[in-house]
Amino acid sequence: MMKVVLRTDASLEIGAGHVYRCLTLADTLRSQGAECHFICREHPGSLLAFIRQRGYPAYSLDLPVADEAVAGALTHAHWLGVSQEQDALDCAPLLQRLRPEWLVVDHYGLDACWESALRAHYSRLLVIDDLADRAHQCDLLLDQNLGRTAQAYLGQVPDRCTVLAGPQFALLRPEFAQLRGYSLQRRERLGSVQQILVSMGGVDRPNATAAILRTLSDCSLPEGCQVKVVMGATAPWVDRVRALLQELPFTAEVLVNVSDMARLMADSDLAVGAAGGSSWERCCLGLPTLLATLADNQLSGARALDQAGAARWVGDAADIPRKLAPAFADVSAALTSYSQGAAAICDGVGAERVAAYMLESA
Repeated sequence: MMKVVLRTDASLEIGAGHVYRCLTLADTLRSQGAECHFICREHPGSLLAFIRQRGYPAYSLDLPVADEAVAGALTHAHWLGVSQEQDALDCAPLLQRLRPEWLVVDHYGLDACWESALRAHYSRLLVIDDLADRAHQCDLLLDQNLGRTAQAYLGQVPDRCTVLAGPQFALLRPEFAQLRGYSLQRRERLGSVQQILVSMGGVDRPNATAAILRTLSDCSLPEGCQVKVVMGATAPWVDRVRALLQELPFTAEVLVNVSDMARLMADSDLAVGAAGGSSWERCCLGLPTLLATLADNQLSGARALDQAGAARWVGDAADIPRKLAPAFADVSAALTSYSQGAAAICDGVGAERVAAYMLESA
């Protein structure tokens, strides 16, 4: 049985996306007989309990008692909560005991420094990255972003490293591929927007959700149009958004910790969403999307989707009141075009492709 350890984090600042896509990879590997373990630092909003609920051993790394700034050359060094050297020291005993065939790292705060320090404790290393902004000592690198190629990592990974680049390798749960046919078929006969999905990630720190709902109040929504708002359990603005619903001129509801996101997307006619990993879920289902960026690391992906005609980028949270309404009008009048543009980006079976490579190379 192949053993895999995944080192990733979630927090109120980091968000939930890194953990969610690692869980998708773990699910795919487990379905093919692998044994998967998680190592996460106990940040506020860490999702450790959620990982354990999904049936995985999850080892917790403590946060330092003192709230001190973490120095480091990496742009996202502070996401780690400690230095890379300390994190490696914390992880070493666990890796020494587990001895994984594959170590998977999905963390913007880690690079070749951490990877090299732990090299004796694993056989192969997969790095999941989106930024191409730092060096790695890995055997396999996955960057699922549109427009990314292996050329972006020249000089940042060893010559032996295989780079899997592009949305064809996006880590999506199997239900997205399963519902792709149904979702695309129903869009062929779609006349107008009857259901809007608003989903700004698991945390939504700037409360972009509220800005979206207020702006939609000024849009000419079709009669009977319903708005479904999806939020994470750790999102700090859930109660305020629920209270806001009473002021809206259209029917809306808040859904927390949704377990059937693929079905909800497939049944929606238009989405307003964050430009993170869920972009590939929406593309798989051909869901026309108004895209907002909540972090600088989402900018390149948002621009690429906009240029490909797969979504309309409306800027960041501060731009929503000014840009959302005209974009809504444009996309609503071109649903079929945006649906086809999105569907061409991703087919939903990337996790199987990545898992197959890992299993063959173990």
